[in-house]
Amino acid sequence: MRTLKEVRIGETVKVSRINGEGAIKRRIMDMGITRGVEIYVRKVAPLGDPVEITVRGYELSIRKADAAMIDVE
Repeated sequence: MRTLKEVRIGETVKVSRINGEGAIKRRIMDMGITRGVEIYVRKVAPLGDPVEITVRGYELSIRKADAAMIDVE
């Protein structure tokens, strides 16, 4: 299973699972990243953190630590 952290620029993936507990998981889900949603990786910052993605029609930047908690297929 891959995580969102490992996805390359220009790829579109589907969320299969969100790891983590409590407030961290809730924050990720509040941003619109839920099971089954498609995510397009737009850019990665020069030093690798954060990652800019498109989810549900809007752009979002997330940290690599948060991206590592999202399993994708």
